[in-house]
Amino acid sequence: MDELPIGRRVAYWRGRRKMSQQVFADRLGKSKSWVDKVERGIRRLDKFTVVYEIADVLQVDVQLLLGREAERRPDGAGFVDPIEVEEVRAAIERYQQMDDYFRPSRAAPPPLPGLRQTLDHAWLTYQHAKYGALVRMLPRLLGDAQAAAGTRAGGADGDDTTRLLSEVWQVTSAVMRKAGETELASMAADRAMSAAYRGGDPLLIGVSARLVAASLLAAGRIRPAMEISMVAANRLADSGDPARLAVYGALLLQGALAAARIGDKATARELLDVAAAAAGALGRDATYYWTSFGPTEVVVHRVAASVELGDGEAAVRAHAGLAEEDLGGLAVERQAAHLIELARASVQLGEPDRAAEFLLRADRLAPSEIRARPFAREVVKDVVTRMRHPGSATAELQALVEELGPVPEIG
Repeated sequence: MDELPIGRRVAYWRGRRKMSQQVFADRLGKSKSWVDKVERGIRRLDKFTVVYEIADVLQVDVQLLLGREAERRPDGAGFVDPIEVEEVRAAIERYQQMDDYFRPSRAAPPPLPGLRQTLDHAWLTYQHAKYGALVRMLPRLLGDAQAAAGTRAGGADGDDTTRLLSEVWQVTSAVMRKAGETELASMAADRAMSAAYRGGDPLLIGVSARLVAASLLAAGRIRPAMEISMVAANRLADSGDPARLAVYGALLLQGALAAARIGDKATARELLDVAAAAAGALGRDATYYWTSFGPTEVVVHRVAASVELGDGEAAVRAHAGLAEEDLGGLAVERQAAHLIELARASVQLGEPDRAAEFLLRADRLAPSEIRARPFAREVVKDVVTRMRHPGSATAELQALVEELGPVPEIG
């Protein structure tokens, strides 16, 4: 792509956006003939103002039109394409609602039931750890959700659309954090919180607070992450409503991870115990508001918190109390993330061969959980450097390392 003339790149992104030349021309306020000449290289794009307007209509970063692209990763192998991440970045930074105010769209926003169906599919894609596919969905979903929220402001329908917009920002934050894009994850979580407040749903506010805390934790802002988790959890305590109980418990688990990250063993244990009581009251593993919480999730977080505290033995001990069928009932994303934590615990116990087995299981179950996450790729490389003797697991893991290539900087 970076070797193509700019006109060809315009044609490429127009095709990706499924726009005809006529629709593209109408949105630019140009003629179809003008677009055709640009794409064929007959007419030069020598004004930055025009290039920026084209990038705006195509919803891509202007750098992509200018040919300054990141290296693409193999398609279908579990990787997240950096170019598609840049498309999400452009969608996040675009402020669709401001555009619609100054330049009202001629197209009606998608109907709410259709948007809800697409959003549910996005969440299921996340739970199945298909991060590359989800990233490809997001630019259009973000644009459609913002357009719908902007045109349906006010009334019950407007509240429903605003709440849906909050969920769109939530799933965006979740997958951007997985991809190591902590800045984008934080921006999306903050917008999820703002939309949740406008929608007036306290549970959406709680879920958004959990994502804000997770983004802060990923950025190394541990104490603020713990504080926002606890403030939100306290607002949702003392309720017999199952959905409210699940969001409350998920916030406690997030706070426990933050406490463990700073070495506060007593607070981490206390929060996990309170969460266990909430899970017992709930009585089952559930996914209210697409938030995983229940007895199994508490054990999974006990493992993760023990690893953060550097206590691999406690992590393995906690895992031993987890029935295989219970773990299998969790979303694929949660199962694979748990296997990575068990690999880290095994490293702490000086058992890199066992760690390799956990990582390979995670890769077979959910390739994106290993390949799309810079954090997980660092774990893989750390395990390989600690291997003491050759074997089938060693060879297979070494092949995985070679496929992974350099680990990008997290940021």
